[in-house]
Amino acid sequence: MDELSFRGPGAFRLSWRHFAYAVAAIGAEWLVSYSQLSAAGVYCVLVGSVLCVGLGFFSWYRSRCTVGAEGIFISWGLGGRTYSWREIRWIDVRETEGEQGKALAVRVFLTNGRRRSLPGLQHNPVYQAPNFYADYHRVVRWWERSTEPGARVRPTAESRDRVTPWIVGVVLAVLIAVAAVAGVAMRG
Repeated sequence: MDELSFRGPGAFRLSWRHFAYAVAAIGAEWLVSYSQLSAAGVYCVLVGSVLCVGLGFFSWYRSRCTVGAEGIFISWGLGGRTYSWREIRWIDVRETEGEQGKALAVRVFLTNGRRRSLPGLQHNPVYQAPNFYADYHRVVRWWERSTEPGARVRPTAESRDRVTPWIVGVVLAVLIAVAAVAGVAMRG
C-alpha cells in the first residue's frame, strides 16, 4: 500500500469574518492595555499577542500526519512523533456540534490511554474536507492490515468525551476575562 500523507491547512480557507474577529480582539486588547498600562506594558502585551498568534499560525500551517508501514507520524508543526501500529488500539471519528455546525476529526487511541487527533483529517464548516470519510477509511485499512484483530480494543466512553472544544473555549474565555478584570481592579 502507498504511504498516505495529510497536511493541516490543505483545504482551509480563512474567511474575512474570522480575520475581522482576530483584528477586533487585538484592537480591543491594545485599547485596554493602552489605557491601563505604561508604554512598556503596551509593548509587552502587543509583542506577546503577535508571538502567540504567530506561533499558532506556524504550528497550524506546518501540521501534518503520515500513515505508513511503521505507523502514524503526527506533527503539529514543532517536531513530531511516530506511533507504531502496536501502540494504536483504536481509530475513530470524533463528532462535535458547535454554533457553525458539525465538526469531525479522526483520532487514534493509544495503549497508554492517550488520544491523538490527526492533523489534516478534519472536517468542519471552516475546514472543508470533501474526501474526509474516504481518507478515514484509507487510514483504517492501513491499521487493519498492520494489526492483529485481538490488538484492536474499542475504548470505553469517558467523561472527557462529553467535553467539547467549544466548552473548553468558553471556560477559558471566562477565566481569562475574570483574570483581566481582577488585574485591572488590583492595579487601579
